[in-house]
Amino acid sequence: MFMRYEGTAWEERFLPRLTSKQVKELPKEQALVILPVGAVEQHGPHLPVMTDTLIGEATLTQTLEKVDKEAPVWLLPPVSYGKSNEHFGLPGTIALSAATLQGVIMDIAESLNASGFRKLLLFNTHGGNVDLLNVAIREIRIKYGMTVFYLSPGSLGGAEDLLSPEELEFGIHGGDYETSIVKAIKPNWVQDQFAVKEFPHLSAMKFLTLEGKIRFAWKMSDISASGICGDATKATAEKGQIIQERVTDILAQALAELCTFEISTVKSGAEEAVKP
Repeated sequence: MFMRYEGTAWEERFLPRLTSKQVKELPKEQALVILPVGAVEQHGPHLPVMTDTLIGEATLTQTLEKVDKEAPVWLLPPVSYGKSNEHFGLPGTIALSAATLQGVIMDIAESLNASGFRKLLLFNTHGGNVDLLNVAIREIRIKYGMTVFYLSPGSLGGAEDLLSPEELEFGIHGGDYETSIVKAIKPNWVQDQFAVKEFPHLSAMKFLTLEGKIRFAWKMSDISASGICGDATKATAEKGQIIQERVTDILAQALAELCTFEISTVKSGAEEAVKP
């Protein structure tokens, strides 16, 4: 079970645990600072409204137990609120506007830059944040010259053989995937008796998808009566444990790569660029 503020992530890699003097003296050439960004929003009748932020914190807590001890990875407190206005009208949703969230992210990046940090990872666990955060990392790169990364742990895979094809395509909110993870990390926060199954009527569409080929703008009330998209009735803690183990294994390797990455190595030389 996930316990907040326990383990390596919080005792050894939690940046605000250090004093100003310690932060100043940190080697920063390869130091990677992770900013978790989640959400507090409805997740149907069975999951806590903190689901996205909870999954992010638990995933990083578990991952940082696996990262090489020499890797200079540092964790910031999460931005627990996200751009969640697509869930307005459903109780428990607390949203920031796009302008507010981007402003917060930019201010945090400016502060880190002023402290001498060069690398920042926005670690996102809410689908409604994706487009905004990808804009933000470009703006941070342009304005402050930092090397900035974006990552959603769901993009690392780990569940393809555990979920149905329908869930993989449409289970984007409160379904089998998220419910299984929460059951693995905070089982007493899940109310199984209220778990439901609901998918949008899109299977007949050739091109339109919720998050893929051709998107359309939607609010949760447009696509779901229950507030979820997926089949929460099939969720198990065992599946959640497998997903978390796989994702955190991959993520630990990825964080080490981000520490050593230098953007100056990406661009080819002028002579190479003009070769036929």
